[in-house]
Amino acid sequence: MNGNGMKRMFSHGARVSVLGALLLCSFARVFFAASPAVALPLAPSFAARSLDGKVVASTQLAGKAYIVNFFASWCPPCCAEVPDMVSLQKKYERNGFTFIGVAVNENVPAIRAFITKNHITYPVVMADDKIVSAFSRYVSGGLNAIPTSFVVNPAGRISLVITGARSKDDFEKIIVDTLKKTGTPQ
Repeated sequence: MNGNGMKRMFSHGARVSVLGALLLCSFARVFFAASPAVALPLAPSFAARSLDGKVVASTQLAGKAYIVNFFASWCPPCCAEVPDMVSLQKKYERNGFTFIGVAVNENVPAIRAFITKNHITYPVVMADDKIVSAFSRYVSGGLNAIPTSFVVNPAGRISLVITGARSKDDFEKIIVDTLKKTGTPQ
């Protein structure tokens, strides 16, 4: 095949490819435009007594944004993110935001010492089968890694599940985005 034949073949092939891509985009746009919005799942109801003796319940948090963070004092990634969470709690609590720590595979004296050492001001509760199973259904394979965090928007819906530690910047962006979507001033 000579050079002109190759050019014509490529030209024809290129036109077919472009036409195919345009058709695919058109079908994709129609398909995605017609898809109904997927509703975020409702956060599970829970109630537990925090280590400072106060009841922490989902009913008290109605209308507020919060992050439920499953952690342990012996977990290095958990320990790494706690100072950032403490800082962000102080910064955003006046906006109605809070973290809720759920201590997994721990004993009360160890967690009390951990709270004191890390100056944790947000509520911390001890994990039990009820709270673990309530949140496990939102994680593929169940809640089997820590830290795992559940971001709950003011509408009471889980907007994000985070497995693994996050940086202060990551958490702050999540908090700001969650508060922004509800019109809560930063």
